[in-house]
Amino acid sequence: MAGILIVEDSEELLELVADFFRSKGTFEVDAAPDGNTALALIGRKDYDIAILDIMIPGADGFEVCKALRSKSQCPIVFLTALGNESNILKGYEAGADEYMVKPFSLKVLYAKCLVLLNRAGNEMRKEIVLECGDIKLYPLRMDVEVKGRSVELAPKEYFLLKVLMENKGIVLGRDRLLDLVWGLGFDGSDRVVDNHIKKLRKKLGDSGESVRTVIGGGYKIC
Repeated sequence: MAGILIVEDSEELLELVADFFRSKGTFEVDAAPDGNTALALIGRKDYDIAILDIMIPGADGFEVCKALRSKSQCPIVFLTALGNESNILKGYEAGADEYMVKPFSLKVLYAKCLVLLNRAGNEMRKEIVLECGDIKLYPLRMDVEVKGRSVELAPKEYFLLKVLMENKGIVLGRDRLLDLVWGLGFDGSDRVVDNHIKKLRKKLGDSGESVRTVIGGGYKIC
């Protein structure tokens, strides 16, 4: 069964959508009534698809979308009452694949999710490799190789490397890396980034020199 995250602050609507998807026997459903709960779930679990409202307590739908997109390429559907052009464009800029405006049809929402899930499945069957010098990262398998040798990384080290490689040559500040790797709800020190960069470089061996420190800026890989 595919895992789906549904985020909606209306208890009645959340229950309605969650029950409808459960009844189809295709999805294992996690339901969140607010953004902070959603961020906690995203931090613990991977999803195959997500349905997000925008106007929710805590972190809003755009923040949840960005946090989810930072660790996953799963399809994301916005389901919201905000139907103006600026919000629709903002939704797509945040990383959404589909934008539906309330009121809506449960059957149409379900059909769209199936299409997106099938399309994502076809894309996932294609081999994807991120490369930087001797470093190769396979997002679908969550594997990292250096000079053909497999390197075992802790989850945060892996996602830190993935974000850097996805933004090859671009300087990412510590605050930005915290948002992308640790999530928008993280309230610890940005020193955690420095500590993980140090560990990552060590595990990458000589290739760790590719991870550059930019004084006053942050980090980049090149």
